[in-house]
Amino acid sequence: MAISKLGVIWNPSKPGGDQLRSAVEDVFGDDADGTVVEWWETTPEDPGRGMAAEAVAAGCDVVVAAGGDGTVRAVAEGLAGTAAALGIVPRGTGNLLARNLSIPLNDPAAALVRVRDGEEKKIDIGWVDIDGEEHAFVVMVGFGIDAQMLVETDDDLKDRAGWLAYVEAMGRALAGTEMTDIALTLDDGEAQELRGHTMLIGNCGMVQGGIRLLPDAVLDDGQLDMLLVSADGPLQWLDTVRSVVWENGIRRIFGAVDEAVSTNSTTHVSAERIGVELSSPQIFEIDGEEVGEVSRFSVRVQPAAITVR
Repeated sequence: MAISKLGVIWNPSKPGGDQLRSAVEDVFGDDADGTVVEWWETTPEDPGRGMAAEAVAAGCDVVVAAGGDGTVRAVAEGLAGTAAALGIVPRGTGNLLARNLSIPLNDPAAALVRVRDGEEKKIDIGWVDIDGEEHAFVVMVGFGIDAQMLVETDDDLKDRAGWLAYVEAMGRALAGTEMTDIALTLDDGEAQELRGHTMLIGNCGMVQGGIRLLPDAVLDDGQLDMLLVSADGPLQWLDTVRSVVWENGIRRIFGAVDEAVSTNSTTHVSAERIGVELSSPQIFEIDGEEVGEVSRFSVRVQPAAITVR
């Protein structure tokens, strides 16, 4: 499908602005269909939601988010429920949605060629309500050991040890976590009383290194997937490692299991709506960005909310 007007929303604080403009010119400058390109810059106050709304109002049929996970999330929030499609040019550290969509990394031209020539795909987005205010997310939300921690794993260790670096990082993070009582409600069910120190709720589950923290998460299944970790002590920590790396990692790759395996220290569930009340406030993150402490939140899925090219 030809693109008549392309909006590019980019984060000027990220390096490589000249390379981005050159790539856009190379991919769309000589477009025989005459694609018009319009640019918007994000600001510290608005990482992209307002710019996405402006791009839709300006008649853009495709809006490219050129930045990291925060920019992609904000632009997706502004495009949710509109006719404009989302394109992604990864320019961050984690680039988690891009990884889950197999979008080329570290190659703006290749990512833009995919925007121009790729097939459209409708995906769900999640919404999290905190104190009556909703925020969109495209990857995952939660507290405790999260995707951002994994993104910041020691680079030298990642180069030398691959997924073992993430195991080491999870071990360090576990040492600083504390268990909390949790009241969990799934869809229209009754509240369940649980304990844990880490909860992740996501729309897709793969993080850096190819590790799938939410192995059943699919971008277009109309469900959100949750992982609750309650490891307390070395033996349960080893159980968690086995669950992430072996049961829901290596064995799944080779077809030995076809759905997420829960253990004594890890619980996997799926739902359209999830409500959470915590006995003690926890630092909360949305797509890897810290938003402060929360004691209560709820999430819901918006199926097929956005089209990605």
